Amino acid sequence: MKYSKLLIPTLKETPSEAEAISHILMLRGGYVRQLAAGLYVYMPLFIRVMKKIDTIIRQEMDAIGAQEVSMPVLHPAEVWQKTGRWYDIKDEMFRLKDRTGRDMCLAMTHEEIMTWLASREIRSYRDLPQMWYQIQTKLRDEARPKSGILRTREFIMKDSYSFDVDTDGLNTSYELHAEAYKKIYARCGLKFYVVDSDPGMMGGATAHEYMAPSAAGEDAAAICSACGYAANVELAESVSQAVEFKESAFEEVFTPEKRTVEEVSQFLGLSAYNFIKTLVLVTKDGPVLALIRGDQELHEKKTERIIGEFRAARKDEIEGIVGVEAGFIGPLGHKIRTIADNALKTGTYVIGANKKDYHVRGLKPGVHFTADYYDLHAAHENDGCPMCGKPLTIERVIEIGNIFKLGTKYSEALNAVFLDKDGVEKPIVMGSYGIGPARIAASAIEQNHDENGIIWPVSIAPFSVVILPLNVNDVPTQKSAEDIYNALVSNSVDVLIDDRDERAGIKFKDADLIGIPLQVVIGPKGLKENVVEIKIRKSKESLKVSPAMVLKTVMELIG
Repeated sequence: MKYSKLLIPTLKETPSEAEAISHILMLRGGYVRQLAAGLYVYMPLFIRVMKKIDTIIRQEMDAIGAQEVSMPVLHPAEVWQKTGRWYDIKDEMFRLKDRTGRDMCLAMTHEEIMTWLASREIRSYRDLPQMWYQIQTKLRDEARPKSGILRTREFIMKDSYSFDVDTDGLNTSYELHAEAYKKIYARCGLKFYVVDSDPGMMGGATAHEYMAPSAAGEDAAAICSACGYAANVELAESVSQAVEFKESAFEEVFTPEKRTVEEVSQFLGLSAYNFIKTLVLVTKDGPVLALIRGDQELHEKKTERIIGEFRAARKDEIEGIVGVEAGFIGPLGHKIRTIADNALKTGTYVIGANKKDYHVRGLKPGVHFTADYYDLHAAHENDGCPMCGKPLTIERVIEIGNIFKLGTKYSEALNAVFLDKDGVEKPIVMGSYGIGPARIAASAIEQNHDENGIIWPVSIAPFSVVILPLNVNDVPTQKSAEDIYNALVSNSVDVLIDDRDERAGIKFKDADLIGIPLQVVIGPKGLKENVVEIKIRKSKESLKVSPAMVLKTVMELIG
């Protein structure tokens, strides 16, 4: 491919709207252009990257026996209504009516439609197992689209679905996908973690996410390098860091106008971990008191799994529930369900006295009050691993894929059943598995770049090699460049030749910016010595070889 014939509109300046490194470099490198918030045009270079990623995905999906299909993006509402997600999903779903007034929606995902198909095509246990996948457009009315293509309103996803006769079959399909995903990310050159995750709106009992570490990540994962424990912080358990408690008599203390942990701790000369925060939560079954150590935060998702959906009580309703204004609430004397974090099982604490301007110190859990104990706190850096006790690290991560054991949630709702060996009708047992190809690309940039631009892994680079003739008006230089180009093309190497009549400095800057892994530099001076330079973008290593050795050297370098 000739550079002069390809649309590569590079930018010198950093766009003001871009924050994530991948967003900045994709705009500057001419890979994408933004149409509106969360809507992007994929330019020719990025299409080449996406095709490389899609090819790897297809190869690994085909290798485990999955079959490719293509589902509509426009769905009738009644399919989603049968599973209940039409009502459960709120503003994230794009909804519309067709010309007859029929309710429709744009696909966020395809569990319903895949199950609809299975309900019509699968009749007997002899038809199972099945695995179907597609690479298709999805749409989500994202409230805060940001970070370039990492959080958008329209995106492409590889989603696959498994259909089995029982849980053992689902476990097999799940493991096949789990291993295929590892191969996909490894082939794409990514560093990644497999972490326990919350099934969320997908439902089901078990879920895992594939996370690429990156400062631009919208999620965080708790990682134990000692034993390999890994979990999304929404699910991660941890052992709270040990702290020293100050023993004191059980007594009320006057704390005038001191409401927050920070204010009371300064007033009493204690640390935040010597306090218990008492939070008033409102659920459909009534109020709940949640107790958390003063230096920690209540984790919303963990708490929701215990008490169901909840909200924090408003200031104007707190006094009506517990009889005291916010800032002086404690766990003593209330006939309200009380849950407490595991870290509070031991120690001596300060609590609200349930009386304005007063707190109580010297409180001992199990002695002065009782509660139901759970892991309620958000995991922190250096908390203990729940498996081995060694310190956890918290890393920002980008979600690049997820897998779910759905069970029979969708098959029961949509009557996707089969007849077993005894002629008994049973619901199909399902799994769902998603990968974001564009997120793979963005993560690769986040993990592979320098001050000059992108450094693509060879496997997903738009081109493996860029040839840089430094003087296109010099006949020997031009001929050598064309000979090397033709030799590489003949050996199925993706190669770009920069045939522009530009200064060498511009060519080098653009080549570094767009991130082609290998640069073959050809100049009149080098040719006089029968030398061509091969630059390795990632290591910055430079090799000098004869023109005749370029093909062999390149083939070895790209593997």
